[in-house]
Amino acid sequence: MAEYKVKGLSCGGCAQRLEDEIRRLEHGSDAKLSFNSGKLTLHPLIDLAKVEQILKTDGAALIRPQPRPHQHDQNHASGGHSHSHGHDHSHGHDHGHDHSHGHVHHDHDDSHGHDHSHGGSHSRIWGLLITSGALYAAALLLGGQIGEPYLIGLYLLATVLSGYTTFMRGLKNLFRLRFDIDTLMTVALVGAVSIGEWKEATLVAILFGLNELLEGMGMEKARRTMETLLQVAPKEAVKVVNGVETVIPIEALAVGDIVLVKPGEKIPSDGTIAEGRSSVNEAAITGESMPIEKTAGEFVFGGSLNNDGVLRVRIDKPYSDSSLAKILHLVEEAQETKTPTELFINKFAKIYTPLIMIIAALVIIVPPLMLGGDWGKWLYQGLAVLIVGCPCALILSSPIAIISGIARNARNGILVKGGVFLEQLGKIDILAFDKTGTLTKGEPHVQRTVVYAEERFYRVAGAMEKSSSHPLAKAIMKELDRLSIVPPDAEEMQNQTGKGLTAKVEGRTYWIGSEKAIDHITLNDTVRASIEELKNEGLTLVLVADTDHILGIFGIADEVREESRHTIAALHRAGIRETVMLTGDHRKTAEKVAAAVGVSNYYSNLLPEDKVAKIKELEQHGRVAMIGDGMNDAPALAAAQLGIAMGKGTDSAIETADIVLMQDHLGKLPEAIRISKKVNRIIKFNISVSLGLKLLAILLTIPGWLTLWIAILSDMGATIFVTLVSLTILLQTRQKQPG
Repeated sequence: MAEYKVKGLSCGGCAQRLEDEIRRLEHGSDAKLSFNSGKLTLHPLIDLAKVEQILKTDGAALIRPQPRPHQHDQNHASGGHSHSHGHDHSHGHDHGHDHSHGHVHHDHDDSHGHDHSHGGSHSRIWGLLITSGALYAAALLLGGQIGEPYLIGLYLLATVLSGYTTFMRGLKNLFRLRFDIDTLMTVALVGAVSIGEWKEATLVAILFGLNELLEGMGMEKARRTMETLLQVAPKEAVKVVNGVETVIPIEALAVGDIVLVKPGEKIPSDGTIAEGRSSVNEAAITGESMPIEKTAGEFVFGGSLNNDGVLRVRIDKPYSDSSLAKILHLVEEAQETKTPTELFINKFAKIYTPLIMIIAALVIIVPPLMLGGDWGKWLYQGLAVLIVGCPCALILSSPIAIISGIARNARNGILVKGGVFLEQLGKIDILAFDKTGTLTKGEPHVQRTVVYAEERFYRVAGAMEKSSSHPLAKAIMKELDRLSIVPPDAEEMQNQTGKGLTAKVEGRTYWIGSEKAIDHITLNDTVRASIEELKNEGLTLVLVADTDHILGIFGIADEVREESRHTIAALHRAGIRETVMLTGDHRKTAEKVAAAVGVSNYYSNLLPEDKVAKIKELEQHGRVAMIGDGMNDAPALAAAQLGIAMGKGTDSAIETADIVLMQDHLGKLPEAIRISKKVNRIIKFNISVSLGLKLLAILLTIPGWLTLWIAILSDMGATIFVTLVSLTILLQTRQKQPG
């Protein structure tokens, strides 16, 4: 399937109607047009000229992707990678759609060249509406000074200029017995003209045209915010081979290629710095605005900005597999999903429009037949009911708010994989956390030391641990670095399985490890008391001893993240009723971390399957989200109603969870929840306003006070109001988060 951008879609109903018409074309049965993203998916063999003709009936335009430079060279240069832009759906969720990035970025490149056409389209409609308004004003001013035929001519010309496309669409729908917004407006216009209400018929046409324009512009604003996010990807890379620099498209990059990245340029794909040093801004991926110092051997994200130094980067992943490509793909996919609220509104709108026509018919017929009312008066009232019945505001209650919420979170480095998950995030009552790597850093550090022979304790420990890759050894070496201690070398090193190490340092034999490693020594009461005290604090012990004495003890713990306590408190303030820590660690360690971070409750000694069972248990008390690092927490993330993964965009995190925090901390989670709650509040508010105004207008028919202009103003006012309220999600001031 080929993907295109469509500019100028004015409403969700219009998009659905256009999709239905395109599907009737040859090879059009699988066509899909998304109002939210403005994306059209078509069979490659479909007649594009006919598609463009259909879109033109609604004032929309197809943006054709332009071939990129070096396209022919790229297919050869990229070797085995060019196929990833084809249609291979065999790689599962992420990789199955990787080809879309090729299309998407072509569209974005090309859209820059075509944006003026969209702006031109808006300008043309504005011009027509202003001309119609001027003709309408002239007719009002000249009402008593020119003959009726001339007056009707002015009204008719103003009506045609502003309402011609609506009228033609509505007439076509009427013949097909399809009842939508255009059908309602057409019947109302024809009815108003037939009873001689030229003035009000013209006002209806002008205001409805203005309403459609503003509605389309509101949706475009939300889409443009999303497109801005999607344009962060670099388009080309400077590949270096034997000192020769060649500019190639990023799709042509292969694993192992060396690329040159100058100051101010974007890193083309995920890789490792081969040469150079610079500060790198990862805001496009993680949402963190502060640059990070990077040097040779360190990992860099594709799409991050090189600030000052010149870097040579070895490519670790082809662009289609990079974190940025997956992020952009997920953000695009997120726009396509419908929330339960949206699905309900769409179903309701299909019932609602015919229902309004029935109510309008009853308003026209019942009073004259049963109550002796005037046919002309009640026909007029019935026509006003038809206009009130336009479901524009109701249909727009949700999508602009949803897209704005997804875009706002993405700007902060928080990927919400769809509107349904955004809606769920705003309804969560209980947040369950993994401990290691989530509330803690996942890196052991020396928290306490008990030293009996200071001169030898640190030097011996360093000598024995400096060549080890064990996490506890790394923690000890980090502590020695902090103390500026340079250890000597160890000899005759032997590993005692399950205990620790033994070795000779400066001619003497020493032991290092757990209590089992020093079982050759009888402990005195002082040492025994120290060991018990450190154990009670939940610390892992590493003891150092010679043949006769304990030299000292390291008390090691997983370091609690600095921002965890503040974040937990902020989550409670954001409306999370209960925070729960789930960990495989023993009770003492769990108790200590839980107290340090301030969670409501904790459960220890849990295996992965125990965490899943605990999630199910918690779900009996409310809606539960699980947050973890996306690797060993996969079963619990999948079991929860909402899975949230964190950790610099690891592949497993992106693939497993419903929401991904691209940072390596929780600092932005409270804001994501606040945004989600605001989106949910705004959607409910919008639905209430749109239905409330319509109900109020319909009630005005009881005393016969409803007029056509009141009807159109109530509909237009509601539409503009819900659009502006939804866009406030994008304008919300960023709150600074820790970390």
